[in-house]
Amino acid sequence: MYPNRALCRFSVAGASARLGYLRDGQLYDLSALGDPAFASLSAWLTAASGRATEALAALDEAVAARAPVGDLERLLAGDCRLLAPIDAQEVWACGVTYEMSRSARMRESREPTIYEKVYDAERPEIFFKATPHRVVGPGEAVGIRGDSSWDVPEAELTLLITPALEIVGYTVGNDMSSRSIEGENPLYLPQAKLYDRACALGPVVCLAGEVDPLDLAVTCIIERDDERVFEGATHTRQIHRSLEELVAYLGRCNTFPAGAWVMTGTGVVPPDTFTLRHGDVVHVTFSGLGTLTNPVIEMPVD
Repeated sequence: MYPNRALCRFSVAGASARLGYLRDGQLYDLSALGDPAFASLSAWLTAASGRATEALAALDEAVAARAPVGDLERLLAGDCRLLAPIDAQEVWACGVTYEMSRSARMRESREPTIYEKVYDAERPEIFFKATPHRVVGPGEAVGIRGDSSWDVPEAELTLLITPALEIVGYTVGNDMSSRSIEGENPLYLPQAKLYDRACALGPVVCLAGEVDPLDLAVTCIIERDDERVFEGATHTRQIHRSLEELVAYLGRCNTFPAGAWVMTGTGVVPPDTFTLRHGDVVHVTFSGLGTLTNPVIEMPVD
């Protein structure tokens, strides 16, 4: 199930990426309009910057006289595929925004008190997560590091923001994490979080106003050899900080010419005895946003 109104990036028969608009199950090719503002996700975010409400409302008008490419579900059964909804955006992530995340990171760490302090502090934890080439989309493999012994997915509501820091959309995010590396030393956080295939986004970008982002049920299911080995659930109402606060702190002394993605933390944490393996499949679902499914591969050290 997809949102009633959403943006996406898609490709047909392996051709170049297109910017799409999904409305009531029908896919429209925005790139085919010939308007520079719809040439790419970056172009749309730049054009929408400072006027997000108007830009969101204008999408219906832009396709009013256009025929859709077709029904998205039928297209995906053919030679159309959804791509990661990112082209030139950076991905940033926020940590310790759920009580569950605070507890889990305190258990894994040799310096547990720092996570308790972050949870209660005025300033949130924000870190750089991924460049576009490190991000995978629906159906593509996420990675676990070959030099890590304890790896987990993290289901996260992920915000799309314009260069003016306006929240214009939401997608499903999987913030892959090496708990063994981060637990060894908090200063190893970049190595635990930032590597090839360490971030998955998709399947589409639900437009702001279509859902209440703090009223979404979240599930994470992991399958191994066609058997369910983990299932966890949470709810976005349990996020400890406001979404606007997280974005505002990210924007301090910082600019995003192509917009950015902001992951907002996880409230679903597998037990400490669990680690991902090569061949597992991760399904992350947010009600109203859809399901992001990715197989798991081990990334070689060399």
